[in-house]
Amino acid sequence: MRPVTIVGGGLAGCEAAWQLARRGVPVRLWEMRPKRGTEAHQTERLAELVCSNSFRSASVTAAVGLLKEEMRRLDSLVMAIADRTAVPAGAALAVDRERFAAEVTETVAALPGVEIERGEVVELPDGPVLIATGPLTSPALAQALQAMFGERYLYFYDAIAPIVSAESIDRSIAFAASRYDHGGDDYLNCPMDRDEYYGFIDAVLAADIVPTRDFERCVHFEGCMPIEEMARRGRDTLAFGPMKPVGLVDPRSGRRPYAVVQLRQDNREGTLYNMVGFQTKMTYPEQKRIFKTIPGLADAVFVRLGSLHRNTFVNSPSLLQPTLQVRGRDDVFLAGQLIGVEGYVESAAAGLLAAINLARCGDGREAIVPPATTALGALVAYVTDPERRDFQPMNANYGLFPPLEGKLRGREKRLALADRALADIDAWIAAHGVAVAVAETPRRAAP
Repeated sequence: MRPVTIVGGGLAGCEAAWQLARRGVPVRLWEMRPKRGTEAHQTERLAELVCSNSFRSASVTAAVGLLKEEMRRLDSLVMAIADRTAVPAGAALAVDRERFAAEVTETVAALPGVEIERGEVVELPDGPVLIATGPLTSPALAQALQAMFGERYLYFYDAIAPIVSAESIDRSIAFAASRYDHGGDDYLNCPMDRDEYYGFIDAVLAADIVPTRDFERCVHFEGCMPIEEMARRGRDTLAFGPMKPVGLVDPRSGRRPYAVVQLRQDNREGTLYNMVGFQTKMTYPEQKRIFKTIPGLADAVFVRLGSLHRNTFVNSPSLLQPTLQVRGRDDVFLAGQLIGVEGYVESAAAGLLAAINLARCGDGREAIVPPATTALGALVAYVTDPERRDFQPMNANYGLFPPLEGKLRGREKRLALADRALADIDAWIAAHGVAVAVAETPRRAAP
């Protein structure tokens, strides 16, 4: 089979390399780091997580949890390693980001038939090729893709939340608990009374922020909104968003706080904590000054401050087939956040599907599309629907699924959608011979 060129060593590119190698397809994987860095990455490892360390909900009552289980049934490398490197995160799946990236890098480097090349790709390689360069696609390659597609690129900013040293958190103030005891006490909570909350909001609204450059258009994805942008929408927005105190009781007072700042464990050793939902584009000095006013963080040591980076994605509904092939260029595939799927799991899932179809096309079979009743199929249908206008990135969610018969609601409805999806993905795998008859990868049953 002809070798496949993969451009981009993130989650989508690494998942694709794994899937192709297991099907006997030779791969040349290009990653530009460390020869060319980005605004967000800090290492040269493959699959480095630059935003949160959370893969979000671990339960099939959330569509992203269902997508995880579908990927496990498709022998996903990303899910196998995420499960092995998991850290406590309540009802979510979060990973030790250092161990996760290290294990992905080591595994992909050891795959037979996979060559890893370090350097920037500045023009579209000959096919078959998978472009999975993600939100930080280099300007040179972006120009090459733009020239090929004849489409205008869209831009928005992904915001990165700060990380705090665990030993610098005042545990006499911050208390361990999860909202409504979901997941035990995996989170630390910094409680605020009414005056403390509104004082914090005033400081955030008055803070200096990093200016947007003239040549870049700033559009914030709703799931990654900077806290100052949320505060501008209303002084109570944060209290009903990432700082909502529902289901929490401050042990010092025995009452529910007016608001809380939640901290989530960021590594297995428990030495680092991520400020949940605290993405920001405030300047570094302002972050240190304002975040130290949060009860429990007066002496906080920030090992990483929040920042903002450009996210590049293409107008996939006008460019891509549901197989993730470019319309008019069946030897060119796109995957990952570049196609407008938002989130770690969604990006890896797109790489997985692209790899399945690259392998099938390589040996003369037809490319295939998962059923729209599955999490993977529903997400792909959203980003490749040619009738869609005003396209914006999307997470996996049950709102994308075809409706069920009957009038189920809430949790019962979501569980029924999940049952249908898992039955349909199993049938799809069996019908198309998608499974790989080699060594099994570790799996974890869905909750």
